[in-house]
Amino acid sequence: MTRLVMLPIIFLSACNHMHVKPGTMTPDSTVFAVRGGYSMRMHAKERLEMRGYAVKVGRLRDFTDGDDMERHTDVIPNNAKYTVIIRERPERFRPLYCFFNGFWWWNFNVSIAEQATGEELLVWAGRGCANSSLRRLDRVLDELEK
Repeated sequence: MTRLVMLPIIFLSACNHMHVKPGTMTPDSTVFAVRGGYSMRMHAKERLEMRGYAVKVGRLRDFTDGDDMERHTDVIPNNAKYTVIIRERPERFRPLYCFFNGFWWWNFNVSIAEQATGEELLVWAGRGCANSSLRRLDRVLDELEK
């Protein structure tokens, strides 16, 4: 019986890989974030704004609406202290697995870097239910700001 309990714990612990440089971010700074995105990108920008960061998506230099994908080029604001790049796959509805945790399954990669030095402050390859991913994002931002 304990093997059945341990198996999901082992699989769930391998869902996220993260490298954080604590105490390297300052609230009240300007952050450049890529426009659009699925839920993780949208919520990350929202969380940064709630913490006092000015989140900017830059000026649109050009926009191409191709047959299969749209492409755009953003100009990073000169006063952006940090850049946030989030790559994500479409969320999946997982009502049984994520029943008490937001119903949606996310799969994403997050990178936060200091714009002036190019130093990467956070690398996070993750996946998980929506609410637990947002709680983890809050804990990571707390650690980055200490």
